[in-house]
Amino acid sequence: MEKTCTLLVHFDKGTPALANEIREALEGSDVPAKVDAMKKAVMLLLNGETIPQLFITIVRYVLPSEDHTIQKLLLLYLEIIDKTDAKGKVLPEMILICQNLRNNFQHPNEYLRGVTLRFLCRLNESEIIEPLIPSVLQNLEHRHPYVRRNAILAVMAIYKLPQGEQLLVDAPETIEKVLSTEQDPSAKRNAFLMLFTCAQERAISYLFTHIDRILDWGEQLQMVVLELIKKVCRTNKHEKGKYIKIIISLLTAPSTAVIYECAGTLVSLSSAPTAIRAAADTYCKLLQSQSDNNVKLIVLDRLNELKTSHKEIMVEMIMDILRALSSPNLDIRRKTLDVSLELITPRNVDEVVLMLKKEVVKTQSADLEKNGEYRQMLVQAIHTCAMKFPEVASTVVHVLMDFLGDTNVASAIDVVVFVREIIETNPKLRVSIITRLLDTFYQIRAARVCSCALWIIGEYCLSLSEIESGIATIKQCLGELPFYTATEEGEGQDAPKRDQLASSITVSSRKPVVLADGTYATQSAALETAMSPPTLVQGSLATQGNLRSLLLSGDFFLGAVVACTLTKLVLRLEEVQPSKVEVNKAITDALLYIVSMIQLGQSPVLPHPIDNDAYDRIVLCIRLLCNTGDAARKIWLHSCKESFVNMLADKQFRETEERKAKAQISHSQPDDLIDFYHLKSRKGMSQLELEDEVQDDLKRATGEFTKENDDANKLNRILQLTGFSDPVYAEAYVTVHHYDIVLDVTVINRTKETLQNLCLELATMGDLKLVERPQNYTLAPESSKQIRANIKVSSTETGVIFGNIVYETSNVLERNVVVLNDIHIDIMDYISPATCADVAFRSMWAEFEWENKVAVNTVIQDEKEFLDHIIKSTNMKCLTAPSALEGECGFLAANLYAKSVFGEDALVNVSVEKQSDGKLSGYIRIRSKTQGIALSLGDKITLKQKGAA
Repeated sequence: MEKTCTLLVHFDKGTPALANEIREALEGSDVPAKVDAMKKAVMLLLNGETIPQLFITIVRYVLPSEDHTIQKLLLLYLEIIDKTDAKGKVLPEMILICQNLRNNFQHPNEYLRGVTLRFLCRLNESEIIEPLIPSVLQNLEHRHPYVRRNAILAVMAIYKLPQGEQLLVDAPETIEKVLSTEQDPSAKRNAFLMLFTCAQERAISYLFTHIDRILDWGEQLQMVVLELIKKVCRTNKHEKGKYIKIIISLLTAPSTAVIYECAGTLVSLSSAPTAIRAAADTYCKLLQSQSDNNVKLIVLDRLNELKTSHKEIMVEMIMDILRALSSPNLDIRRKTLDVSLELITPRNVDEVVLMLKKEVVKTQSADLEKNGEYRQMLVQAIHTCAMKFPEVASTVVHVLMDFLGDTNVASAIDVVVFVREIIETNPKLRVSIITRLLDTFYQIRAARVCSCALWIIGEYCLSLSEIESGIATIKQCLGELPFYTATEEGEGQDAPKRDQLASSITVSSRKPVVLADGTYATQSAALETAMSPPTLVQGSLATQGNLRSLLLSGDFFLGAVVACTLTKLVLRLEEVQPSKVEVNKAITDALLYIVSMIQLGQSPVLPHPIDNDAYDRIVLCIRLLCNTGDAARKIWLHSCKESFVNMLADKQFRETEERKAKAQISHSQPDDLIDFYHLKSRKGMSQLELEDEVQDDLKRATGEFTKENDDANKLNRILQLTGFSDPVYAEAYVTVHHYDIVLDVTVINRTKETLQNLCLELATMGDLKLVERPQNYTLAPESSKQIRANIKVSSTETGVIFGNIVYETSNVLERNVVVLNDIHIDIMDYISPATCADVAFRSMWAEFEWENKVAVNTVIQDEKEFLDHIIKSTNMKCLTAPSALEGECGFLAANLYAKSVFGEDALVNVSVEKQSDGKLSGYIRIRSKTQGIALSLGDKITLKQKGAA
């Protein structure tokens, strides 16, 4: 067996010459040099050096020293040196140590007495300890509490030794007397801890004898009392009632640490609603009273755990939890909202939304740090509330629309997405939302927010006044034409492009067309007569529209959205406007703006010309306005909205299915016994005990009690390490935890000989690290041994564990080796399916630096079947909606997402296309912040993607 280690200090330097330097320094009279030499001696010993020649030097020159630092280092040195020989007998020179320790126990300085008593707690040799016991007992009555509290710990350590009960027969009685007379809180706590550890019945007796004064005890003693209660209640569940009363009384203790521990103990011991409510109330009070952010986060974690198992009780606490939003820390606010959103019910939703609305209004003040990010969290929370309970949407939608022009783009996007969903799910709010959106549209500065707002205007402006207001708003934000002016040279250079445009829109004349209102002729004149170099017509800052500034910056995707919106509004105008003249005027205005955008995109003024996608989209709008067919009109005016409605329905369906899956509980078998708690004897039971019994019966009836691991599942995790014909058979049960892997290895001696010095030697590849060094065992003939090995995991990566079993026999002098099969640690054990918003996925995709690109190589010929196979093989979740994957187009693209136990994100994009020969081609791209996930996941996909034929 290896020696026990009570001290660890890292030390790099270790040379033979260093021992001589240490000895010379110890023999000198310089105290600082002696201190430095003792530190080096201790560190050399800890790193495996023996240096036996130093012992006599230390006895001669260090033991007599009166310096406290030297005496402390001397005790550390004595703690780690070998005190026994190879046979386990105490070395004779240890008698010198005993004499020194006895002198320290009688030293007039209380510090030396105290540290020596603490040193005694780490000694295991009864031959050294036995002569010191009278001196230890004398220190129990020392005048100084520091000495007394360490003397009690020394008594406890001695009593816990294998021969301790013979060395100190009456230790429990002695410590009980000390406890009854002791006044120092720390010494009292140590005495009660000794009784709790070594004589539990005496500790329980003392607790109930002095139960009336338990609130006056010190914090440390109250914490030990809670530990005692937890231990007793786990072994004897029938006595829970009287101990829970003690815990509830301690909830009024002045110490916050005791209150927190009481709440945790209550939850672990009882399921009674009264107990859970008391614990939750305690956590909420701590959340308000504590200023430390880490404490708040820990308390929120406890509340989150309570929410999982006792949601109906936690619903009552939601407003108390939301008060934590007053903290300026974003992590606390985020966690508070996460906990609260799952506790919203129809009864409390109005209060919650009102509070969230007040918080949104507060974020407008400039003195708040990071108010934009906090506002985004609040908008998302309100969005969730409004989707669950549509009746509250009307109270918040108009407040949120003030933030469409927010400088924080993410917050503005959340607001406009919220408005887009609300305008569809709440038809009563449609008119007011459209009116407010048109009034505030000019404030929007972000291109993505403008695009979404334009789509809303194009789809939900239905009446004549709304359509006219929508067109006027867009024209106002685009500003006056032209977008730019050019010289005659620029005109000549642009002529081929304009000719190409004219032919693409089937206009026969190559000259500019003069419209009825004369605006196009004005623009042509400006183009032809302007003598200045090519410049953008920006307009004054006061009049420049948001759409104009974005277009002049080269955002032609937004230009395509503007063209589509104008087209939709004009098509709707044709249906509701009786005057044909007004309709034609609107068409010509729209055509003028759309053609001007194309001319701007093809001009040399901008550094980047219009892209092909935006160009094709805008030209399609021109053709549609020139010649509208019924089929095209139906697609533009109805199919877009139907697709959006289907998307919302699909999203709601998936969320409902996820909630149902989480709400599923395991029920007991039909032939299980039913325990009727009403028929139980209630004599002597308090209300709390009765509630606890009822809750236990309900859990038992619904199968919520924790069951033992199924043997069949355990058998599936067993790996065979050696062959059946090997002299030593070994198999391992692998348990993968979050940060470590535990191997329970069963080793069987299949020979008729005794195997000596049998050792399981393991090595690892990847980010795996063996925690413990192997031990040697002796294995009798045909006997077995359970060996446990712990392996630390530092990152999400596929790893390999390999090794061998080495042993000796009495007949053969050489060592025998049995090579073990490799154990492959799969990355799938560390990642689990997760969900995230599309916006978050895109931002992570752009941010992550590690990408692994895997070519599609499979015998599967159906795109959806291949996607399902990849999802199953990689343990990831498909973020792309099923409705988006419907249809047979020969192409499929989907995003997959998973999260590791270390909090790392794994992103996968699958893009496949069916070739003319029926085979699939394409790429699977994996992105991650760490190299391990990207490479390991890529290897996994490469192995698994072929699938079954």
